Amino acid sequence: MSRLTGPLKIESLAYGGKAIARSDGKVLFVAGAAPGDLAICRLTREKKRHAEAELVELLEPSPRRRTPPCPVADRCGGCQWQYLPYADQCRWKDEIFRDLLQRQAGADPQRILPIVPAPREWQYRSRVQFKCARRQGRFLSGFYRTGSHDVVDVDRCPVLAQELNAVLAQIKPLLAASPFAGSIPQIDMGVGDDGQVRVVLHTRGDGRALAAYCRPAAERAGFSLFLQSERRSAPQHVCGPIDLQISVDQPPLRLGYGPRGFAQINAQQNRALVAAVVRAAQLTGSEAVLDLYCGMGNFSLPLARRAGQVVAVEENAPSIDKGRENAAANGIANLSFVCRPADGFLSEAAAQAYFDLVLLDPPRSGAGSVAIELLQHRPRKIAYVSCDPATLARDLKLLLAGGYRLVSSRPFDMFPQTYHVESLTVLERDR
Repeated sequence: MSRLTGPLKIESLAYGGKAIARSDGKVLFVAGAAPGDLAICRLTREKKRHAEAELVELLEPSPRRRTPPCPVADRCGGCQWQYLPYADQCRWKDEIFRDLLQRQAGADPQRILPIVPAPREWQYRSRVQFKCARRQGRFLSGFYRTGSHDVVDVDRCPVLAQELNAVLAQIKPLLAASPFAGSIPQIDMGVGDDGQVRVVLHTRGDGRALAAYCRPAAERAGFSLFLQSERRSAPQHVCGPIDLQISVDQPPLRLGYGPRGFAQINAQQNRALVAAVVRAAQLTGSEAVLDLYCGMGNFSLPLARRAGQVVAVEENAPSIDKGRENAAANGIANLSFVCRPADGFLSEAAAQAYFDLVLLDPPRSGAGSVAIELLQHRPRKIAYVSCDPATLARDLKLLLAGGYRLVSSRPFDMFPQTYHVESLTVLERDR
């Protein structure tokens, strides 16, 4: 399907990054449009009650539009809202988050707190995955175009930390001039709080010749280098420090994570989120705490400082290993890590332990089965960190109907220039 419609007045924004308009009694989700635009659109997919469309011609731009600083912002799938001033991005995220929780979960609007904006809207991102391709003899590295596997080439990204852009400027021409350019599908990069950069080159070969080629440049520039072969389960260390270091809490806890580990991409906002979790927990030093989907201990270690005992559960074995190392390095002994899926743990532990607080930080799919277990175990307090408002609303509806009351829910803008939003929701047992 591909037919033009309009002129259309763009009304608002929806979760997922698209704008909303109405035509012939249907809701249209329009990619690339801003509230206040008057536009001609092309329908790309049509269903009974709604349709998807793309912007074809901007007849009258919204007065709230701005010119994106990135030259490929209209094509790159990494950012969706660069054309909106940052204050407007936060306002729409706040409104979308509030609407989802009220409509889908029945949340009390008085308990939904205002969004926490990011301290910086640019140069905040500490981790990135660049997709790579060869096109007409050129080596491309960047992000996929929205809805495709077509790589949009970038030499510099305005949301990346300066250290990552600096290393990209060194490694990209090195790879482009190499005989290995056609065998590198992806480059992972990350930077720690101390400025140390780690690069993981994915390769379709065994990587030995590529390692020998890149190592001198990595050693001169001072970044860590790993190779990830499609035939290997673990990245191969070439040179430089293995772990990246971040800090959380006060006084600072230093946490390391390896090339297969996870850390939030916005270090400043992560510290704000950890501080909010600590305040919400209101621990007195005697409580038993369970941290589900714990990763390398981002929340576990700060909570253990204030609790009687913390059990941290994560199915990713390298993260569990790193969590144990982080606890030992920071002198925290009342914290035990368990390597297994979060699903089912509460049901199995119920006979031996009761947890006063359960913290969960699930993936985008949410924590549906864990929410059912929470209703059976009935901890006094739940702190739910979410990266997807839709699955949060689904799980929150179940918990509210099962005897919990909403203390607060607050979005954090972890990802400026995108529609994504992180949040912290706190619940207490009602009866």
